[in-house]
Amino acid sequence: MTKPVLMDHDGGVDDLLSLMLLLTMPHVALRGVAITPADCYFEWAAEATAKIFDIFGRHDILIARGDLHGVNAFPAEWRAQPRIINALPEMLVRRIDALPLASVPAREFLAQQLAAASEPVTVLMTGPASNLAAALAAHPELRQNVAEVVWMAGALDVAGNVRIFAHDGSAEWNVFWDPVSARKLLEMRLPVTIFPLDATNHVPVTLKFLQRLAQQRQHLLSNLAGQFWATTINTIPHVDFMYHMWDTLATGYFGCPQAITFRKMEVTVVDSGFNAGQMILAPGSGQWVQVADTVNVPMFHDYILQQFNQDC
Repeated sequence: MTKPVLMDHDGGVDDLLSLMLLLTMPHVALRGVAITPADCYFEWAAEATAKIFDIFGRHDILIARGDLHGVNAFPAEWRAQPRIINALPEMLVRRIDALPLASVPAREFLAQQLAAASEPVTVLMTGPASNLAAALAAHPELRQNVAEVVWMAGALDVAGNVRIFAHDGSAEWNVFWDPVSARKLLEMRLPVTIFPLDATNHVPVTLKFLQRLAQQRQHLLSNLAGQFWATTINTIPHVDFMYHMWDTLATGYFGCPQAITFRKMEVTVVDSGFNAGQMILAPGSGQWVQVADTVNVPMFHDYILQQFNQDC
């Protein structure tokens, strides 16, 4: 049985790897991709997205441009990563004469896709909540058409990954970029599954894993995924930071949920102040969500390697 999915990503390397992973899943019917200009510059992220579609022979999927902007910008050097991705050899030989762009902004595109769906749709968000929150605020009747929101977001019992002036470090970037939309989305009482840093901290991108991936580099997807992850080395700003499979873990949930344990928590988001974007427990007043907790790392790694052990 196929699962209809809409993806909303924000163009980072992990987002693009997640798109590749999602397209390897035969039971997932990807209905469209929205791109939020958060951890990317839209044009480069859209080009990389279209080239990934081309690798999979998927020329039937539209890309929608997000026209909303958060209040807390991602670092410019992170946003430029898709340009490096587009310069990789396999990506350079993919000629895109015209991007498959939707005629409406991402927020309206999501609304149109939900309205046209013959069954409830799962929305995978590997970036901020802005587009979906705006779509459902404008069209509240469409909330019943959302089967589940799967979102890489938040930090609950661990430190956040925001390290900037005038912030206490408690927030995760996807929430911090637009904390008001994050709070509003949670207040809509949708079925939500969150992959916070608490879970993604279990799956750093280690050289040991990349060496295993390199052993199957004769396959296009493994070779390309290895190159994608290699570009993240220069984004590490200090010694205690490591790139993790943030979005990849959330996406892997669609194909290997048995590798992840969950707990139910009632949460909300702080939308202003020195801890803006912090996701906190809110007993009695928050949104009950399913929160990813622990990861069977060997099982998850084996799944990723299996999915990328193929050519297109």
